[in-house]
Amino acid sequence: MKHLKKIGFYAAFILPVLLIGGFYLGGWNLLLIHAFVFILVPFLDFLIRTDRTNIPENEISDVSKERFYRLVTFIWVYVQLGVLVWGFYAVANNPLSFAEWLAFSTGLALVTGGIGITVAHELGHKAEALEQFYAKVLLMTVCYMHFIIEHNRGHHVRVATPEDPATSRFGETFYSFWWRSVKDGYLSALELEKERLHKKGLPVWSSQNQMIRFTLLPLAFVGVFTIGFSFMQDRFVWEVPVLFFAQSFFGFSLLELVNYIEHYGMARKQLPNGRYEKVTPLHSWNASHLVSNFLLFQLQRHSDHHAFAYKRYQVLNHYDESPQLPQGYSAMIILALFPPLWFKVMDRRLEDWKEKVGV
Repeated sequence: MKHLKKIGFYAAFILPVLLIGGFYLGGWNLLLIHAFVFILVPFLDFLIRTDRTNIPENEISDVSKERFYRLVTFIWVYVQLGVLVWGFYAVANNPLSFAEWLAFSTGLALVTGGIGITVAHELGHKAEALEQFYAKVLLMTVCYMHFIIEHNRGHHVRVATPEDPATSRFGETFYSFWWRSVKDGYLSALELEKERLHKKGLPVWSSQNQMIRFTLLPLAFVGVFTIGFSFMQDRFVWEVPVLFFAQSFFGFSLLELVNYIEHYGMARKQLPNGRYEKVTPLHSWNASHLVSNFLLFQLQRHSDHHAFAYKRYQVLNHYDESPQLPQGYSAMIILALFPPLWFKVMDRRLEDWKEKVGV
């Protein structure tokens, strides 16, 4: 079972195959990747249910050091870059209808945003320079490089408090949350970087300001490929920047959907000194559904991640006492897009859980 679970983390590579295969098959096949993520995966999650097993404590150190788990994430970086460049080639050489554009850009976003940002999130929490570099490369491909600042230095400090843009409030729709999280998350990253530079005695308009680089690098990236494809085809290939920015929008919107799901209605108690209680596994929604956790590198064991952010994905624990989502992220994303259904399912579950654990 242990070796089977290791191989399961390669399931993410099914998505690029479905995207590319669906494109060349054409027609409704462009939706193969969508059907896999939003129909087959939820069905398998429901069929197989949850995996509540944890790595034994005496094995955590050894499993954390296994190169296999890191190799999977490193390979993904090159696969994603290859798929994105192929996407540029595909739209530059094949006329698409509006419906085909929508299907293809959202399908690509499931690769770059659905899996890519998940991998970037995992790597961005690690101290090694190579992992940090790879995280930034992946975030560059979806125009969301400031995430590495706001998430690590902002969200993890302020989670489950009114000060955190990425914590969805009780009764808040995803659509209201999306605007607040995207806008305030970017502004928070600007402020956090300003504070870092101030402590070092450096001006905001400095070459050391990461936010300047993070804003310009995606533009430079797509600019290089736009010029390259335009030169090869002897015309302005407008399809390249359109695809890049469209899949970026859908990609980071997927991230915000996940943020919305992970912390809906969670709140830490404020102490008499004005600070908030320590983050524990009680402050994030958990989902230990086996299949979707393979695709998302156990991101759904989010309760343990927030309590112990340094832990690698392969050793994250399941906690019975954490608030539990009824299904994995694939199904919950669909639910979040329809606020009345979301509130009907989640508000009662939230209240029941609070009463059970006394928070």
